[in-house]
Amino acid sequence: KLHSDLDKGVGTVKYTLSGDGAGTVFTIDETTGDIHAIRSLDREEKPFYTLRAQAVDVDTKKPLEPESEFIIKVQDINDNEPKFLDGPYVASVPEMSPVGAYVLQVKATDADDPTYGNSARVVYSILQGQPYFSIDPKTGVIRTALPNMDREVKEQYQVLIQAKDMGGQLGGLAGTTTVNITLTDVNDNPPRFPKSIFHLKVPESSHVGSAIGRIRAVDPDFGKNAEIEYNIVPGDGGNLFDITTDENTQEGVIKLKKPLDFETKKAYTFKVEASNLHLDHRFHSVGPFKDTATVKINVLDMDEPPVFSKPVYTMEVYEDTPVGTIIGAVTAQDLDAGSSSVRYFIDWKNDVDSYFTIDSTEGTIATNELLDRESTAQYNFSIIASKVSNPLLTSKVNVIINVLDVNEFPPEISVPYETSVCENAKPGQVIQTVTAADKDLSPAGQRFSFRLSAEASNKPNFTVHDYRNNTAGIETRRNGYSRRQQELYFLPVVIEDSSYPVQSSTNTMTIRVCRCDSDGTILSCNVEAIFLPVGLSTGALIAILLCIVILLVIVVLYVALRRQKKKDTLMTSKEDIRDNVIHYDDEGGGEEDTQAFDIGALRNPKVIEDTKIRRDIKPDSLRFPRQRPPVEDNTDIRDFINQRLQENDVDPTAPPYDSLATYAYEGNGSVAESLSSIDSLTTEADQDYDYLSDWGPRFKILADMFGEEESYNPDKVT
Repeated sequence: KLHSDLDKGVGTVKYTLSGDGAGTVFTIDETTGDIHAIRSLDREEKPFYTLRAQAVDVDTKKPLEPESEFIIKVQDINDNEPKFLDGPYVASVPEMSPVGAYVLQVKATDADDPTYGNSARVVYSILQGQPYFSIDPKTGVIRTALPNMDREVKEQYQVLIQAKDMGGQLGGLAGTTTVNITLTDVNDNPPRFPKSIFHLKVPESSHVGSAIGRIRAVDPDFGKNAEIEYNIVPGDGGNLFDITTDENTQEGVIKLKKPLDFETKKAYTFKVEASNLHLDHRFHSVGPFKDTATVKINVLDMDEPPVFSKPVYTMEVYEDTPVGTIIGAVTAQDLDAGSSSVRYFIDWKNDVDSYFTIDSTEGTIATNELLDRESTAQYNFSIIASKVSNPLLTSKVNVIINVLDVNEFPPEISVPYETSVCENAKPGQVIQTVTAADKDLSPAGQRFSFRLSAEASNKPNFTVHDYRNNTAGIETRRNGYSRRQQELYFLPVVIEDSSYPVQSSTNTMTIRVCRCDSDGTILSCNVEAIFLPVGLSTGALIAILLCIVILLVIVVLYVALRRQKKKDTLMTSKEDIRDNVIHYDDEGGGEEDTQAFDIGALRNPKVIEDTKIRRDIKPDSLRFPRQRPPVEDNTDIRDFINQRLQENDVDPTAPPYDSLATYAYEGNGSVAESLSSIDSLTTEADQDYDYLSDWGPRFKILADMFGEEESYNPDKVT
């Protein structure tokens, strides 16, 4: 309630209200000043409101007092229950944990005013989950309440937690949440075999390394605590088998380490131990974390292939042994109960196998061709044995045959076959050490001896000194040698081997006399060097030869240019394209010289001119025939004349003498029309050649020629 001292209660004062919630949450009686709440208030929404009030004169509307400010505070009541904002919860705790082991801490919040009363004081309790777990009523910490909780008995627990305000008193509001607790595994259980004896049946034909059976020990633990390792306890038959762990199923996989044989042993018995890989020291007192079981394996009899007596057969035979000679035998047996006969044959893979044959019943191997150790020193092939009762059951063995050497090749000098000696060599000087090679192969190694041939022993030039170690030295016997007297010496050396029968050969060595310095270094061995002046080096000789070649090239180029100038032709007249007279520097025989050309070509254009030798001069070389292009009717005279003109200009056989080049056809389209009656539609009688005289001195020869011909031969020419 608001009241002003100036209010006399006569209605002259009016009260106004402004600020937070004025008109919406709070209202004021303008006459009495009473303030009322017009809707419900929520402290959790807005705990206080700040308002301003003023007393105003009703008539003048002027404030009677300054504006005053006041605060309305909302008093809290317990209208909010505690809430678990992070629920529901998930927690875990190891199994077999002691009492009081920490699990999880929960927390509930209350929106009420914690400073006013007990509305926000929360107390925790367990509604569901006892007697396994407990909770601290003030802190909300959950702990184990029972010892030795076993995951293998129960793994999941659901605990219902309650939070109540008002300190847990009657009338307080409460909220709940769920906590899902899982017991995690620890290795508290050893592996156990479900039975003490395992029986397995294994065929004797099982391959080494193959799995022949599985056994399993059970461990109720989980994850790595359930990982099991299997081992075979040393004892009877255990060395033939091995056992490994299947990581997916934790089973023990028994594998075969060695082949089984029913005829040798029909059953095996051994023990297998299963143990955990990851042990927990807290549970050692429970007992050993391992178990043992017995495995009995019965071997099943199978029809097996024959078995060779040896894994590999090695035989020896001398080369050139007669065909059909037996060199050895292989043996295979059927070890099954009903023993069957065995047949042998060669596993043909290439042509080398055809050098031998095998007896299918006895297994004896004989030569089929003559053998040559120098061609092939060793043969390697396979023999297959099969049972007569079941040919599909076969076995294979390798046979190695070494071809022994027979001394059939003489020894020879190893390279080099040529050596040199200095002109200033002294007697007894070793100029070359030679060795020998033999294509034959002796098991103990060959021994070679060296000597001069009989015809060379009497010559005092060189000798052979045998060092008795398969080498020999070529020694000089003269004091100096001369290349001018003899440049090459041929020394026959006889070499013998130590095998039986003894083989020998005579090898000729070539010894070249060379010029050397005082230290014995060879300077030159060429015979041409004997006649060269002293002091003329190889570089100087090359320079001289190069100068000679350059001079020869210059001379050849000069001669070629001179000849080219003589063959160049100069045209003196290029004004009239119809001019067919070619002028040269040298004057010819004149118009009366009719031996230089054949005038018959002007009369008959169809005649192909044969290749002729010029008659106005005597040719000094063979003239190559000049091919005339085929004549075509109605071709342009300009192109034709240019073609013939170019042909004469580039003709290498035409000397610069006066000659008349004739053409088979002039062409059409001349301003003066055709000058010939060839191919003319009219007869010769219709032709008038007087107009040729009017064309000037250039056509005087044609005018005279056709005038004379008309008077000489009045007959018509078609």
